[in-house]
Formats: sequence, C-alpha cells, structure tokens
Amino acid sequence: MLVHPWDAPRDDDEWRDFLAGHDFGRLAVNGPPGEPPHVQPLHFAYDAGRGAYGEAVTHLARPNPLWSALEAAPVVLLSVVDDYVYVPGPWQAAPDEPPEHGVPTSFYAAVQLRCHARVVDDPAEKAALLNRQVGHFQPEGGSARAAAGEAPYGRLLSGIRGLRLEVTGVRAKFKYAGKRTGEVRERIAAGLAGRGGPRDAEARDRLARRGGI
Repeated sequence: MLVHPWDAPRDDDEWRDFLAGHDFGRLAVNGPPGEPPHVQPLHFAYDAGRGAYGEAVTHLARPNPLWSALEAAPVVLLSVVDDYVYVPGPWQAAPDEPPEHGVPTSFYAAVQLRCHARVVDDPAEKAALLNRQVGHFQPEGGSARAAAGEAPYGRLLSGIRGLRLEVTGVRAKFKYAGKRTGEVRERIAAGLAGRGGPRDAEARDRLARRGGI
C-alpha cells in the first residue's frame, strides 16, 4: 500500500483509534506456490496493550483451508478498510481551474497489520480466546462462558481452531485530501454533506479532523 506523507497517520493513536471502532477485516495468507493468497473475511478482537503493536485474536472452523497455509507461512496480513467514498472530479478542482478539470479520487481509511500467527488447539486456551472475543463484542454479557469440557460450548471447541495474531508492524493510510487547499477541502466537505450517501458522513468527519475545516 502506497502511503504518501500527507496521507500517513498523524501518530500511532490515529490508527489505534480507528481499530478501536473497527473489528472486521480480511486476513491474507500466502497460498501454495503458483496459487493466489487466501483471503478470509472475519471478526477479530484487537488488544493494543499486548506487545509493541498489540495482538488480535479470532477463530475459524477446523475445515477452513487456511490452516495448512498458516502453518507453512505464519507471517500474515490483517487488513481493515472503511469510511471509503468516491469523490467526483469537480469537487477536487483547484480554485484557478474549471470544475471539469478536477481529478476524481477515492477517500478511505486503511490499516494493515503485519502479524505472526499462532494456531491455538489446546481446549482451555481456545476457551479463553473465545471468551476474550465474546467479551469484546458482548460487553453487556448474555452468553455463557466457554470452558473446556463443560456445557454448553465445551463439546463445540473441537470444531474450531483459535488464532492469535501478534502484530509486528503497521501500515496505515488516511486518504482525505491531505495535499489540497483549505478551499478545496471545504468544497469537498460541503459536497459530502449534500450528497449524504453511505459513509459520506464518516468520510466528512475524517476530512474535518485531518484537514482542520
């Protein structure tokens, strides 16, 4: 992913804050030679306090074809993208050029976590991993805790494998008119507000925070 200086995160808090509100992504794992990579959509729970860059945990069904690839090549990429919108060319035109000369573009926020994957098969450790995930997604409770050998979930643990993803590096990009003038950014913000399409409000908020409009 190309990251221009004007699209880079202001600091580590920016990408960490993004992950705090985004817990669904795509896990990319190298496939066999000559084959494309495996790409698995999944929910995950991210803990910024574990290690230098944090840790993500998730689980998948035992028959998933990723497992052999993960064991052969445990260096993987977890990618999260959101707040993406299409920006029409006229919105981007410089003040001294005709609107029809403006260049269309995309806005988006993207965080890519380079991870070392560790497969979890121990029943007790899998139960603890599942409880971490459920605690993240259901802080209000309502579900029984998983425990190895105990109802209601103990007998189901054999059907899944856990996955701990130690984050070893981060690339993040927040592409929101970082090199445009204040006048152009304000025009784009007005266009997003007026259009009111999916993710336009979220993109406008990011544009405002990063561009100071």
